[in-house]
Amino acid sequence: MSDFRADLHCHSIFSDGTDSPKRLIEYAVEIGLQGLSITDHDTITAYNSAFEIAKNYPIRLLNGVEFSASYQSEPVHILGYGYHLQSKAISNLCERHSKRREDRNHKILEKLKKVGISIDPEELTHQGSWGRPHIAYALFKKGLVQSIQQAFEVYLGEGKLAYAPGEPISVLETIEAIHAGGGKAILAHPHLLKRSTTIRAMLKMPFDGMECYYARFGPAQEKKWIDLARARQWLITGGSDYHGSFKPNNPLGSSWVGHETFDYFYHHSQLINQQPIHD
Repeated sequence: MSDFRADLHCHSIFSDGTDSPKRLIEYAVEIGLQGLSITDHDTITAYNSAFEIAKNYPIRLLNGVEFSASYQSEPVHILGYGYHLQSKAISNLCERHSKRREDRNHKILEKLKKVGISIDPEELTHQGSWGRPHIAYALFKKGLVQSIQQAFEVYLGEGKLAYAPGEPISVLETIEAIHAGGGKAILAHPHLLKRSTTIRAMLKMPFDGMECYYARFGPAQEKKWIDLARARQWLITGGSDYHGSFKPNNPLGSSWVGHETFDYFYHHSQLINQQPIHD
């Protein structure tokens, strides 16, 4: 099974991806993946259907999620794997994020309105939550920007005309919620953290692992994080961060883990979901 590959980081239409869970699973099989985790931002709605869909394909599905957190105003993303699907701690955190995102989105639309750009929230109605990528796409469709990336550079990125930070949720309370739900908490794409103080602080947090293999980053960029994870005896994970057409430079399967890592999470998930809920 040396050719086993599992992508542990991708997004569906239930957050800010452009593929349905069914299409994600089909696509994963088409490119030869044997394992997959759909890690939508701040929601686990995809798993209302994804496991039933996966039964019809030669692939194993691991339940995942990617939570947005904050450390001293810097965004930090945290992957959770193998949590109890009925966990109150997980569902409560998802609900907090849904409210946070709704408030933030409307602040962004108000800021756009002040500079003469009107977007009706009805235009952004989505299968699940909607956020900045959907607003960016609306700006693109209106011809106000030439690309989704430009929408962030001009309007939606940190410090730009229509940026709104939203209510912060801390790294520690996010880790605690994942652990309360029986899951494993993984520091997502540390390569993208901007401040060395944030990186040092994250290395002291009670994570279970780190996403060392990420997107199309090469071995030289990955080695630093692999060494840091090993020094802490953390799990080492990897995934593409595929979003479909919202992030065309992150193809599905561009980063992955092998059989041993996937089996660890998968068997943990199977065990957790056979046990009574305690949180």
